Formats: sequence, C-alpha cells, structure tokens
Amino acid sequence: MLAGLFGFDSPNLSIGIHNPMPHTSLRNIAIIAHVDHGKTTLVDAMLHQSGLFRENQHVAERMMDNMELEREKGITIMAKNASIRYGATKINIVDTPGHADFGGEVERVLSMVDGVLLLVDAAEGPLPQTRFVLGKALELGLRPLVVINKIDRDDARPQEVVNEVFDLFIDLDAPEELAEFPVVYSDARRGIAKRSPSDPDGDLRVLFDLLVEYIPPPRTVGRDKLQFMVHNLDYDEYVGRLAIGRVVSGSLHAGDEVAIVRGEQLKAQVEITQAYLFEGLTRVSVDEIPAGEIGAIAGVAGGEAEINIGDTVTDLDNPAGLPPLHVDEPTIAMVFGPSTSPFAGKEATYSTSRHLRERLEREALGNVSIQLEDTGQPDRLRVLGRGELQMAILIETMRREGYEMEVSRPEVLTRRDNGNLLEPYELVYVDVPDAYVGSVTEFLGTRKGALRNLVNHGAGRVRMEFEIPSRGLIGFRSGFLTETRGTGILNTLFSRWGECQGPIPQRPTGALVADRQGVSTTYSLFHLQQRGTMFIRENERVYEGMVIGENSREGDMNVNVVKEKKLTNMRASSADEALRLIPFRPMSLEQSLEFINDDEFVEVTPKSIRLRKRTLSASDRGRVLGRAKKERNGE
Repeated sequence: MLAGLFGFDSPNLSIGIHNPMPHTSLRNIAIIAHVDHGKTTLVDAMLHQSGLFRENQHVAERMMDNMELEREKGITIMAKNASIRYGATKINIVDTPGHADFGGEVERVLSMVDGVLLLVDAAEGPLPQTRFVLGKALELGLRPLVVINKIDRDDARPQEVVNEVFDLFIDLDAPEELAEFPVVYSDARRGIAKRSPSDPDGDLRVLFDLLVEYIPPPRTVGRDKLQFMVHNLDYDEYVGRLAIGRVVSGSLHAGDEVAIVRGEQLKAQVEITQAYLFEGLTRVSVDEIPAGEIGAIAGVAGGEAEINIGDTVTDLDNPAGLPPLHVDEPTIAMVFGPSTSPFAGKEATYSTSRHLRERLEREALGNVSIQLEDTGQPDRLRVLGRGELQMAILIETMRREGYEMEVSRPEVLTRRDNGNLLEPYELVYVDVPDAYVGSVTEFLGTRKGALRNLVNHGAGRVRMEFEIPSRGLIGFRSGFLTETRGTGILNTLFSRWGECQGPIPQRPTGALVADRQGVSTTYSLFHLQQRGTMFIRENERVYEGMVIGENSREGDMNVNVVKEKKLTNMRASSADEALRLIPFRPMSLEQSLEFINDDEFVEVTPKSIRLRKRTLSASDRGRVLGRAKKERNGE
C-alpha cells in the first residue's frame, strides 16, 4: 500500500509496513569501517535506492548522522538502526562509528547482527580502525562482505587494496570460511556498485543481491523461551524510555509480563506497553517482535525496573539471562566537578554537583564505554573513557544541554601485574608528505614512540606505523598538525598493556595568568603580546588565576591584562586606536584539553570555554610551589 502511495514502480526495491516474517526473509547487518571511509554515505545510497523516498522528496545528506555534533564534525558518534526492503527480504542495517574512541558503540551492536559490510577506501586501504572492527566481527563469527569504496578517486588502487584486506584477514587469524570473502567495488556517493573494477557502472542491486545471498538469516537459539538482549537505549516523549535490541529466542508481544535480568540476577518485573520494529528510518508499532528481529520496547522505565544496556528481557515464569555485553576497558580518566571560578553559575542552567552527577550517571547507563568513580570529594567524579575525543564529545554535548563544569587534564590509567606497573600502548599510523618524515619521527621519538613500519605508496606521501605509550599522545595532535603544516593524517588504535616508560616530556612552555579580575584592555594586551601567544581578545572579562595565554618561555607568569593607560591632557584614550594587536588564538574544547597541565582546569559553560589554574590566588600558588620544591629537595 505504501509503495503505491509513494509511487514506487520497481518490482525488486520497495518498502512498506509488513507483518513479521520468517527468518529466511530477514537479514541483520552492520556497516563497519575506519573513519571517513564512507559508511554513512553508503547507507544513504542504500536507503535512496530501496525506494524509501519519493523521487522529488528533499532529503538531507548523511541521514543517519542526526546528532548536531555528528553533522558538524563529519563523523558518526552513535550507532543507529534503519531497515530497507529488497524484494521479499527485509534488511536491518546498523550504522556504526568509525573512530577508535567510540569503539564501545561498535562492540555492543555487533552482537545484534549476523554479518557485516566491511568498507575499505580504494586508495587508503585498511587502516587502524579497520583492523579493530574486523577483529571484533571475526571474534563473533560474523560473515563479512567486503566493499571497496571510493573507486572514483584518482589515486584509487582497488586490486592492491583487496590484497591488503586479505592480508589483514590472515593477520587476524580469520577462519578459512570467513577469509574467502566476496568483494564489491563501489562509489557510494554516486550509488554505484559492481563485482569487478572493469565492469560497467551499475546500481546497488549488485550489492543487495550479494548481501541476501551471502549474509545468513538470523541465528536463534530456540522459539520457546523469550530472550531479548538490550543493546541500546532511546527515549520517546509519548511512551518514555525505549530499550532497543534483538530477540535471540522466542518472541516478544506488546502486553507481555516479562522479567528484566542481568546475568543471573533478577532485577524487576514489568509489562511491555509497546513493541516496535524498524521500517526505513522510523519505528512502527507492532503486536509481535519475532525471533531474530531487531526492535524496540517501551514500559521498561521507572524505579527498580530501570533497564540498562546488557540486560535481558525474558520469560517471567522461567527467567534466563544472556551473558552481559563485554567491551574493552577504558584507558583514560578525567575529573569532572562544578565550576569554582568567580563567574560560576552565571552562564548555565545546571551548575551544581548534583546536576553533574545525575547527568553523568545517565550517560554511563547508555554508554557502555563510560565508567564513573568517586574521588573522595563529594562534588567531583572521575570519568573513565576510551579517548580524548570521546571525552570532548561528552563535554560538548553537556554544555549544549546547559551544563557548566570544570574538568581536569586527561590522565592515562595504569595497572599492576606481578608487581610491575603497566600502562596502555597505542599503535599510531601517520600519513605525511615525504618532507615531514624526519620531523615527525623525531617528534614521536621524544614521546617514547618506536617506529614499527614505513611504507611509501608514491604520490609524495609516506605512511608510518609507531607504537607509543598512550601518555605520549596526550596533547600530541595539535603539535603534530603544526609540525606537518596541517597536511598530516593521524590515526590511533589501542595495542597492548606494557611496562611504564617513565617520564614523558609534555608542554615545554608556561602559561600567562591574569593576576586580577576585570576586563582586558588593548593597552595591556599590546604590551604583553611579546611575552607569548594570547588566548583572549580585548574587552573580555577575566579573573585572577585565569589562563589568558601561553608563555613563550618555561614557567608561568602572572600578568595584569586589565591595566589602562593613564590619561592626561597630552595623552587621550583615542590613541589606543593606533595599537595593533597580533590576532589571538581562540582555544577550542579539544585544544584546551590538550593544552592544560596537571595544575590547571578547563572551565566549560554553554557560552564560554576558559582555562584556569586549580589554585586561583597567585600567592597561594606560590606557597604550593614552595612546598613542592622543599619536598623534592628532601627538606
């Protein structure tokens, strides 16, 4: 009925609302790849060619990236669900993030599917996150279909990339039946796919046909006992909290009385008020979610019945939980607390420690790679995560929701094994022009990085692989871009836990710190700019202890940025117009987190990002430094 309404005329590609179907007419797939290899663009093309939209309907690009931050940064942050119809087959699609910091999103959704589309750039080939996501898929025994994307690039080398992908499968000890993967060559931007680079261009039917043929129908463990694993959480303003997941066995009906179980522990008894299946980009209310389907349920929120990712919805009479989801452990931590600056509470809706704690606890419920720890201070929480970008996204999301906070410098987590102190190591892949190979190697060497591999693919660029302690990467990205004049490409991947390497040089310069509260003046900034790089402009409010710039030398310098010129009959204030200020360096949230030292905070509000000293008073900071110096000298 819907197909006729929307004018679909293809007998093979149509979408509509149907009753639950047998397993053989269903496919569950995840699209996985390294960041920026075209996952979301391919999903767009699949949705368009499935007949989901009218021919003249205006649709935004990257439809699955519906978060404001995803569109701004051009990356996928949260995994999302959609579905298409191809003939008699329904295909559930999960679009996953490509950045290593959001690997937890990838890990939790892979157990929802039975196969993966592995996208690889036809020029860049397999990159760090390609290895990570493929390794996770192979561990679960998911059948892979390889798509060599962006074959329209001038530097595309599709056959070489296929060989590199095969080498990656071998390197990951893929079983023989999974290493014999089919290949499709595509240009997702134009919606083109073909089985060989030399074939004429065709539409995505080639991909759809191979997907239905090669990816197996859902695997279920039985039809009698209900087991629904929760992989994601969402919210609907009408029905409240939604649990999204897959029915592993049995079937789930609206109105069912069910149990919520974590592992073997019974948490609560609830009634399913609504059940939904995914049709296109929307949820459709249904009476039943059959085994093998990916769907959503409502009626699972409130009090003791609060459902979390990793819980199992199961039979009330004979509850049986599934093994909880496992994701890789976090590697970095930051301390979050309410702002204690003189400007606290003036620019935010939520600024108390209670507000922050509630919001972070809510984040930890829906984000399996985030963990919270108490710090011993009632107003501060230690947040553990997978990387600086993940933390920056969390902070930026909170500030846009009206929260104010101050956060510490990211610190790398360590562990002890047989008395040895261990720290995380990362594989660092850099792609740079030939001219910067020496400077990048030296730059990483000072941070304990060791060169593992170097490949020159021609075209004047070199790809290098380093192994480096994760501590060496804190504050590294901005320096790397400076060293390569913005031409370098940097990717990282967790490697292993290894012995602690000892001190690693960090920021070699000090900070310019305001010594009093007021409004910055052109006169004072003009005379201070020779001391370093300014982070603020004229007529900006400052307070004592606020970091207003980077000192060109080692050590901090307390400066007066609110000083005004003395006026006389011979010297008028209009003379300031002749003063020319060097353009200041506005600090983004990511740059601020990289810049600060252990004795500094980043103050974040919905309107401002400021850097500050932990101890605001200059005299108090002096006493702290004096005590530290005496302790070092053993006095």
